[in-house]
Amino acid sequence: MIAGIVSHLWQSTIFAAVACLLTFALRKNPAKLRHAILVIASIKFLIPFSVLVGIGTLVPPPQSAALAQSKWVSTVEQVSQPLMTLPLPAPRAARSAFNRGYLTSALLALWGCGFAAIAICWLRRWKRVHAIRGAAVPANITFPVPVKFASGLIEPGVVGIVRPILLLPAGIGNRLDPAQLNAILAHELCHVRRRDNLTAAIHMVVQAIFWFHPLLWWLGVRLVEERERACDEEVLRLGARPQIYAESILNVCRLYIESPLACVSGVTGSDLKKRIEAIMKNRAVLRVNLVRKIALVALAIAAIALPVTLGVFSAAPVRAQAPAPVFDAASVKPTDPKLRVGLDFRITGGRLVSTNWTLELLIREAYGVRYYQIFGGPSWLRDDRFNIEATAAPNASRDQVLAMLRTLLEDRFRLQVHREMREGTVYELTLGKGAHKLKPPANDTDRPMIRMFRNTPVDLPGVSYTEVGQNATLAQLTEALSNIVHGPVNDKTGITGSYDFRYDYATLDAPPDSGPSIFTSVQDQLGLKLEARKGQVEVLVIDHAEKPSEN
Repeated sequence: MIAGIVSHLWQSTIFAAVACLLTFALRKNPAKLRHAILVIASIKFLIPFSVLVGIGTLVPPPQSAALAQSKWVSTVEQVSQPLMTLPLPAPRAARSAFNRGYLTSALLALWGCGFAAIAICWLRRWKRVHAIRGAAVPANITFPVPVKFASGLIEPGVVGIVRPILLLPAGIGNRLDPAQLNAILAHELCHVRRRDNLTAAIHMVVQAIFWFHPLLWWLGVRLVEERERACDEEVLRLGARPQIYAESILNVCRLYIESPLACVSGVTGSDLKKRIEAIMKNRAVLRVNLVRKIALVALAIAAIALPVTLGVFSAAPVRAQAPAPVFDAASVKPTDPKLRVGLDFRITGGRLVSTNWTLELLIREAYGVRYYQIFGGPSWLRDDRFNIEATAAPNASRDQVLAMLRTLLEDRFRLQVHREMREGTVYELTLGKGAHKLKPPANDTDRPMIRMFRNTPVDLPGVSYTEVGQNATLAQLTEALSNIVHGPVNDKTGITGSYDFRYDYATLDAPPDSGPSIFTSVQDQLGLKLEARKGQVEVLVIDHAEKPSEN
């Protein structure tokens, strides 16, 4: 989790740094453009690139993706992934994992304290503003949003996001002449039209979540500067005299205090000296020329299209990943449904023989997945059966033969698949309250195995089984349990070695009186604990499959 957060932070930091460089390049152009760029940089902290990549995986990959992925896709894929960690020796890795657990908890606690402190501080300030708003009285001033007079010395400001109102200090008409008051109202009208309170509130959320990132606090200052500068430029563009407008701002600063929240758009924000100088000089703002417009649009499209495109290519068929070796000769034939033939799958001396197997069973063996990891595909995938005979070099390893089988399935069945991570149920096997009930093997020379026996007649709905482990490891036990609970089981017991054991259980879909559930059985008969949790599960999605023609 920490690696993923760190990856998101440095990606967002680079994005924000590029945005800041863009604002510097556009320093002679309208401030509203620079403000918009900085707002986008702020929002990027709320949207990881992995979200855009995930959207891309939903788009069916083009057929041309079956070719090798290009270098730029591989490069961007590396950027989008969490930072890598160095491999550690086994004892040190276990100790490191234990320490990382405490480190994660400590960092979460520290983050929570910082988030709470900032949220409480801003909540207290908002309560002050809310109290002032509640005590304000309506003002007879024509304005696009309601105007109220508030007691106290807080500066004029727009309060609220959904239904904003303009708060003016009581008696401001006696302290500013009509021309100056009109200039202040024109400034606040710009805040209303630009919805500056909304963008400021979004950045406050980003600051609260990532309070530890110094760039975001600097970015908050820049956002206020460009926001106020954008309003100044608009007021002057509408015909306000620079001297009167500057005097109105100076009088407000002299008579009233600044708004306590960035999401309450006032008048006195930003560096006052620079603002007054810019107002008095009233230099013409350069319009963005066509070349810069095209460049900005291209950058905006690339920021979204690049990770989405990466997602499209990462979902390309598995056959596109790398060319696999092929069999010297292979035969694929449908099984005659009239013949009663048992199931068989053997790899010996580079020769593969598969009898009466469905395509789903072949996929499970070829791609190293379990049945609960396979999604999609036509209905015959699990019903129709086939006989396969294939030969390769006698010295070919099992992994090489399975790679050839993948190529065979892709060529003869037109199989296209891709792997992805989905939210699902994962299970953890841990120690129970007492000592475990696994027994030392009666004969440690026996071949390790787990055997399953059906206790219930086939014609009854409730199915009960007994599984017996002989000289079996915890890895074999978790594999057996994963087939029972239809999900991955992770061994968290820390138990090593081989054991004998026995447990009785009823299937998950059996009636309540069929026997103990697998969870109860593991706890009572093995002294272990099997718990379900939400997590990410790797799945294999069948994009396309066709029935093969006989050869």
